[in-house]
Formats: sequence, structure tokens, C-alpha cells
Amino acid sequence: MDPRSSAQDVHRCDLCETAIVHSYCDICHVNLCVPCIGKHISDGYEKHKIVPFQERRSTLIYPKLRTHPHKTCESQCMDCDNIFVCSSCMASEQHGRHKFKEITEVYKTKKEVIKMDTEELVNKISPTYKKISLDLENQLANLDGGYEKLTTTMSKQGEQWHREIDIVINKMKTEISKIKVKHRDILQKYLDKIKQIQSLIKQTLQALKEIEKSTEVSSTIEYSSKITELRKFPPKVQVFLPTFIPKPIDRKELYRMFGQIISLSPDTGENVMSLNQPNISVRESLDEPELVVTIQTGHKNLISVTCLNENRIWTSGETNDIKCFNTQGSLLQTIKTKSGYFPNDIAVDSDGDLLYSDCETKTVNKVKNGQIEEFIRLKGWKPVNLCVTSTGDLLITMYSDDFSQSKVVRYSGSAEKQTIQFDEEGKPLYSGNSAIKYITENRTHDICVADCKAGAVVVVNQDGELRWRYTGHPSVTKTKPFEPFGITTDSQSRILTADWDNHCIHILDQNGQFLRYIDNCDLEHPWGLFVDNNDNLYVCEYYKGYVKKIKY
Repeated sequence: MDPRSSAQDVHRCDLCETAIVHSYCDICHVNLCVPCIGKHISDGYEKHKIVPFQERRSTLIYPKLRTHPHKTCESQCMDCDNIFVCSSCMASEQHGRHKFKEITEVYKTKKEVIKMDTEELVNKISPTYKKISLDLENQLANLDGGYEKLTTTMSKQGEQWHREIDIVINKMKTEISKIKVKHRDILQKYLDKIKQIQSLIKQTLQALKEIEKSTEVSSTIEYSSKITELRKFPPKVQVFLPTFIPKPIDRKELYRMFGQIISLSPDTGENVMSLNQPNISVRESLDEPELVVTIQTGHKNLISVTCLNENRIWTSGETNDIKCFNTQGSLLQTIKTKSGYFPNDIAVDSDGDLLYSDCETKTVNKVKNGQIEEFIRLKGWKPVNLCVTSTGDLLITMYSDDFSQSKVVRYSGSAEKQTIQFDEEGKPLYSGNSAIKYITENRTHDICVADCKAGAVVVVNQDGELRWRYTGHPSVTKTKPFEPFGITTDSQSRILTADWDNHCIHILDQNGQFLRYIDNCDLEHPWGLFVDNNDNLYVCEYYKGYVKKIKY
């Protein structure tokens, strides 16, 4: 066993290596027992400072100057770039009338800085870099698999295209076969007619030859000529084969229709992760969206869903009941509209209070502590769809009493704050009718409206200036016209809109570029949409009255 240590790891003298330590030289940083102290300071007491072991490293070792080697520098000259000075320096003409500060104060301040730096390095910076390193290693490990899935998806799209092209070719071949049969029937019919005439000609020639040879008077006189009739030749019949005109292959258009590769540039900027701000990670989309739960609401014609959290999911349909469920599908609360009419839309404000629009009474109402109170009343306009913004404002889509105009109005409380109706050329942004126009705000503060009758998602910035329109995505499987109903956004600023007739959800990026469909969760006539803080998607199925919670 090492004599300098034991099971309790007792400190030993550094000189004799056996005796238990008693003191410590704060200058030489040596452990000393009582007998070895004299030996250690034998070269001069002034060169050492012996302190109790428990007070080790408490003595400050001051710097010395070559010019005054026997004195320690206990100050810094503030007028000479904080150089170290001793008492002799301070009394010299060189530093006359200069300002000085004690090294001990500077030392204590720096020690605090070092302590804080050490704590931050150990508790924040080092773990953060470790997390970044692990994240990069995971990305590298998953890179091949991710790209393999991408190419597999492209291959599946290619196979689908091949199948669709084969269907088109076979359909054309069938059409050609039908035309061929029709032409064959026409030619055969006329050929049969000509054959009959040829047979008649043959019979006539035979009869004429017999009459020529005969000397009977009666048969010759009774002869009736058919030449006039046979001179009337039938019209020439000719069928023309159909022509196939192949369209030139436009590779650019083919590339555009096949799909789109959206490459997001890697973020390699400085200060990617801030230690003073929460880390919001970019959530990757699932390869296949997953149906988590289905809630049977019992609504007739379910149109809207919203929630403050996963445990309070508000729903409304074309009845005067507004129902609240938890994720297990248990009914928690039912509120009946004040007017008896069904609510056109529902929303939850920043205080957690329920809002609903009633176009029949031209009001937006608030449900607070179980009581319904009128919040906004319109004149000449009817409110339809609602959205509570990140700043607590309320956005309302509305149409005029004569159904000729539509607009978006922003309210702060019950006070009108902004109107969005026309583009920079003075043309209406939205179709003028009473049709639904669901509305949502993106993380970028863009205002997104699903204008179903216009067949477009219309997006303006927070100042009401048109940014872009989305009118659907070319697809060989989604063949019905694009009519967006519900609309919502997620934490990544992606926009999701319900495609009613094609039974799917379109996912777009914040610039209106199509990303993908959600079409694998047996969706039927999706209507209202909502995404919660955890990026769970809630979809209303209009006829079934189901709310489907989907991870995507």
C-alpha cells in the first residue's frame, strides 16, 4: 500500500511522506508535518510562509519588479496602463501624482469573474456544446437513412407516374380499338353491298349471253335493260385512320409536376443557441402522419375546433351547442348560443375565454365564467371566422349585408384597429360572398385566409400587403378542384389547410411552397383545423362529427 495514503486518503507530509500533514507552505505549495517545518525553512524564513493546513492557499503571492527585487507590488498604476508598482515606484518621480489601486481588490474581482466563468463553463457552456456535438453526431448517423427515405419517396412517386401513364396509354389504345371496330363495320357493310351488286352483274351477263344465243322472239322482246341502274356507281368509301400527335416533352414542366425538392440551407450562423433563451428545436415531419385518437362529438355537421390545451377541446357544428371534450373523448361542458343559432366559428382568447361568432345577430360573443356577453356588434357586416393572434388581437373575416364584399378586420379588445380588403392595385383580396373564410396568423405574423370559393389560400403580411396566393398542387390522384376550408399554422410556420373534396390536408411552407399531403388517416370531408402548442393537428370531419387528432 502507498504509505502516503490510506482508505480515508489522509494527507501526508510531502517531505517525509509518512507523517500526517500539519502545516502548509503557502509560497512553495508543500504539505508539511511539524518536524519537517524547520527543515523546509532552513534556507531562509523570509522565503516561506507557513500556515495551518486548513488555511492553505490563503496567502497572496505578489509580483516583484527587477528594479526593486526586495519589494512586492501591491498596487497598479491607473495612469500607466495598470502596470504593477511597489511602494518605491509609487514614491518615485515617474509616478508622481498618478492614481493607484490596490491589487487585492482587483484580485478579488477577478476571482469572482473566474468563479462565475467556471460555473458557466461547467453548468451551461460545456453541456451546451456537448448537446450540440451529440445533435450533430445524431444528424450524421441519420443522414443516410433520411436521404434513403427521400429517394424511396421519389421512387414511389415515379412508380405512381408509371402506373398513371400506363392507364393513359391503355385508355388511348382502347379508344383506338373502338374506332377500328367502327371503321371495320363501315367497310364491311359497303363491301357486302358491292358484292351483292357484283353478283347481280354476273347474273345479268349470264342472262344476256343466253338471250344472244337464243332465237326466241318473246325472251328478247321481254328483256329489260339494267344498265342505267348499274351505271349509278356507289360513292367511294374510304376510312381515315386517327392520328396520334405526341406532345413534345417539356422537361422543365415535367420536373415541376413530378414534385419539388425543398432544400433548407443549413443554419451555420453565429449564436445558433443562446444560453439565455429557450431552445426551440426544428421538429422533423413524420414519414407517415399518425392518427392518435378520434373523438365522436355528436355534432350535426361539425365545422370548428379549437383548444387552449389538450384537456379542453372546444367544438361546434351546425347546431346551437358548443361542446368541450378532453382527449379521451369525455364531454366536459356544453354551452348553448344566446341567439339559438349555430356559431359560425369559435376561438379561445389569451385569457382562456371562449369566443364565438354569430352572423345572424352580427355579433361576436364571449363566454366568461359560464356567462355569455356580447363582445363586438357589427353594422352592415356579418362576422364569420375568428382568429386570436399572438399579441391578443382578434382577427375576423366578414361579409357585407348585400354579399358583395368580404374583408378582414383586426380588433384590439372591442376596438377596430385595422381593415384588410384590397391589394395595392385596389382589387379585392377576397371573393365577395357569404362563404366561409377561415383565418389564422402565422409565427411570421402573416395573416392567412382560406377563401374556398376563390379556390385559394390568400396570405398578406401584418400590414395587409399581399404576399402570395396558393391555388393547389398538381396531382394525378387529387382530381377535384381545390377548395380550402379550415386553415391553421404550426410552430415551424408551416400552413395547413383542409381540401374538402379531395379528402386531405395540404401542408405549405411560410412562402406558399407545397410540402406534402396528409391523406392517409381516412379523412372524409375535412373542415375546421387547429394545431396545438405541441404541433398536434385536430381535424373536423363534417358529416361524421369526428375530431381526429393527428401527429404529422
